[in-house]
Amino acid sequence: MKNIIVLVSGGGTNLQALIDAEKRGEIKGGRITCVISSKPDAYALERAKNAGIKTRVLVRKDYADIAAYSKAMKEALTEEKADLVVYAGFMTILDEQVCKAFPYKMINVHPALIPSFCGKGFYGLHVHEAALAKGVKVSGATVHFVTEECDGGPIILQGTVAVDNDDTPETLQRRIMENVEWKLLPKAVSLFCEDRITVKDGRAYVD
Repeated sequence: MKNIIVLVSGGGTNLQALIDAEKRGEIKGGRITCVISSKPDAYALERAKNAGIKTRVLVRKDYADIAAYSKAMKEALTEEKADLVVYAGFMTILDEQVCKAFPYKMINVHPALIPSFCGKGFYGLHVHEAALAKGVKVSGATVHFVTEECDGGPIILQGTVAVDNDDTPETLQRRIMENVEWKLLPKAVSLFCEDRITVKDGRAYVD
């Protein structure tokens, strides 16, 4: 049984999707053993506590720089015996020392179809604002491995939704979360825990 550690910063809707999927028996071969937040007041911590999951808080501003914060996070993940690290609305970019410690063992969900609307600065509503400004007809979400390149790791799963003419960033965000993110993230987590994902030449393959 693999130990799944979830990193959060905010409300924790993707964390809730993972918790619910685990309760339904949809995550095979793994269980959420700890939730680590970058903010002490993140509602995601309440969701974890309500589900009986251990929580930890590592506040970014308590550390001098990103290197010091990344080192502390790496140590925390090692202490928690992390087999898989899941970014679920975690808003801090960690440096390469964490990626190197957990190669192809960290996954993130991004609210767009990578390689579009991704990279530094593309987070939250900014992603959907950019997609609508470009006039895209479909959008969606991507579950990918976390590497040293922001949003640049191998793609595991993608899903789409249609973009309506009267969409706002908020309505598009909601549709993508409900129809893609909350479904694909638990699925990818289960695939990882079942050892059904392999990475070759920078591409992820699901069997």
